[in-house]
Amino acid sequence: MHLSLRQLSTFREVMRSGSISQAARSVGRTQPAVSTMIQSLEGQLGFALFVREQGKLTPTPEAHFFLEECEEILGRVERAERTLERIGTLQSGKLQVACHPAASSVLLPKLMTQFLEGRDDLDVSLIMRSSDIIEDLVASQQFDIGFSETPRPRASIRQTDYDLECVCILPADDPLARSATITPADLDGRPMAVLFDEHRTAVQTEAAFSAAGCRFKKRLELRTFLPGLQFVAAGVCVMVCDMITAYSHLLEAPEGARLAIRRFRPRISNSVSILTPGYATQSMAGRAFIRELETAVERMQVEVEKVLTDN
Repeated sequence: MHLSLRQLSTFREVMRSGSISQAARSVGRTQPAVSTMIQSLEGQLGFALFVREQGKLTPTPEAHFFLEECEEILGRVERAERTLERIGTLQSGKLQVACHPAASSVLLPKLMTQFLEGRDDLDVSLIMRSSDIIEDLVASQQFDIGFSETPRPRASIRQTDYDLECVCILPADDPLARSATITPADLDGRPMAVLFDEHRTAVQTEAAFSAAGCRFKKRLELRTFLPGLQFVAAGVCVMVCDMITAYSHLLEAPEGARLAIRRFRPRISNSVSILTPGYATQSMAGRAFIRELETAVERMQVEVEKVLTDN
């Protein structure tokens, strides 16, 4: 027995309308075509669905039972069609994103808020983890997208890398804020906030001071640069930090309360990457979000560069 969805939907319309002619109008077919289809359906089932008397159709008990089955089957198909349509328009599905601390407080939440607008049935999991944990989560296909500091290349991860420069953050009224570029000589002996010793930015910054013969005074050791913004604003220290933290400050701080963001030389690199599983096909929602994230990172670079150039 090979029943078609068209047969089932036509039968349902006949049962609902109680008339071949009305069902034919509803399904957009001719009356003879509908009659033939019902007869074919009865032949396949092996029992009558209607009693035909004086041009009227009377459903048999078997027809009422069969209608219940048809309603369930067609209902599931219609629900599946609606779900697939929502997935096709990125309104439905699930997206799992892991983000490193620098981007987790402002950049990613702002971007995701915009992305979710009008997509009420799209479920999102957003977690903050360290970059090494994110690498493993993506490589093991537990998360669809990772945004982290750049890992070493591996087959289980696809990555798009961005080599971002670090910038110097100063109090707005600091005399050094009048300079367009800050060097180790400018910060010789000044209290600084830096990340833990093993972090690549801390290593590069201390090396730059050493090469210039300047004193590197580490007053605050942090796990992330975000708390350092408050210490700088209070005049406790200055810091050479990643671009994402500086950009987060630009997005959140009122115009009159912004810290001074200046270029630092020699250049300190902080590379970040968009990570996806190497052995998995990305969902439509995942691909769309990645495009949005790529655009956001590029926009960040342009806007921070404008601040550095204008000063």
